[in-house]
Amino acid sequence: MSDVLDEGPFFHGTKADLQVGDLLTAGFNSNYRPEVVMNHIYFTALQDGAGLAAELAAGDGAPRVYLVEPTGEFENDPNVTDKKFPGNPTRSYRSTEPLRVVGEVDDWPRLTPEALQAWRDRLAVLLHEERGEIIN
Repeated sequence: MSDVLDEGPFFHGTKADLQVGDLLTAGFNSNYRPEVVMNHIYFTALQDGAGLAAELAAGDGAPRVYLVEPTGEFENDPNVTDKKFPGNPTRSYRSTEPLRVVGEVDDWPRLTPEALQAWRDRLAVLLHEERGEIIN
């Protein structure tokens, strides 16, 4: 990477049970539009953002936040930076290259059940209004 976008540390939220050294890769269904197979793996430099992603992730497992390191180049996530938050204040990124799990974060702030439901409701409205467009 010639132009470093962010020094990190970086986080990924999911319901998958992972181990240190595991690689997170693209090619799985979107958490928000399951019919879309993702060409990128997404991550953030904000622990709370990864926590929110973990809470909203598809699946029945417990929400988890992992400390990750990109194994290749990455870019600003255009789903939020170009459409919603110019300048990337959410510090959200994506890569076609894997992310390596380097640890699990146990002390991230959890949402109340009411706050989680409010996020799910808001997301459902946004996906309906925008027809679930994902820049993939």
